[in-house]
Amino acid sequence: MKNNIKVTFLGTGTSNGVPFIGCKCEVCTSTDPHDKRLRSSALIETENTRLLIDCGPDFRQQILPQPFRKIDGVLLTHIHYDHVGGIDDLRAFCALGDIDVYANKHTCEGLHHNIPYCFTDHLYPGVPKLNLHSVEPHQKLHIGDFEVEPFEVIHGKLPILGYRIGSLAYITDMKSIEDKELLSLKGIKTLIINGLRWDRPHHSHQLIPEAITFSKQIKAEQTYLIHMTDRAGLHAESQKRLPENVHFAYDGQILRL
Repeated sequence: MKNNIKVTFLGTGTSNGVPFIGCKCEVCTSTDPHDKRLRSSALIETENTRLLIDCGPDFRQQILPQPFRKIDGVLLTHIHYDHVGGIDDLRAFCALGDIDVYANKHTCEGLHHNIPYCFTDHLYPGVPKLNLHSVEPHQKLHIGDFEVEPFEVIHGKLPILGYRIGSLAYITDMKSIEDKELLSLKGIKTLIINGLRWDRPHHSHQLIPEAITFSKQIKAEQTYLIHMTDRAGLHAESQKRLPENVHFAYDGQILRL
């Protein structure tokens, strides 16, 4: 694993995004760019290798400001639309080479059902050329400069994937995690994890206080919260409520690891 890893938060919002359509709250009407949140996704890059985590319906808007270069792998967490709804827009990048897509069995089956035209034996012109790989938790993936370890978290009742890349872990839509999966998070320095809002428990997403507790549990050095609703509050104000080593991620933010 090479050093000099660049992480770009393409989106940090929940399935509705922020602003929420029709909402007139102070967050949804804020003029602060930090309060505008597209659906959650991230680029993980070195000089030679580029990974995309999730490819939601905002992907086209998210990727246009980024340099046009090959995507070496797409890591999907689960089949829900806000995480896979932009896969068709990968077609432009297929001009630079076929794209390997990694997901668990449930997600692979969902993709075959939802976008079957991408996975036929005879692709018609313009269809993205994707190589879909079904992966199991803890199955090590070697993609360019990266060694990637998928691990399992629970989204309500649905088992989904988080990903460990070196000392970085990316988790979204988690409600709980089994103890046996915590071994995959030993020694994590940078944790990217979902925190929906401050209060009112949700049946399938953890809240911000739960994310903070989990960060402390695995002893992450720095934690960045994603997959937030407008109820997380104004970025500038809510950040003051967080511990010193926990941060609200924002769209376009770049980390250098």
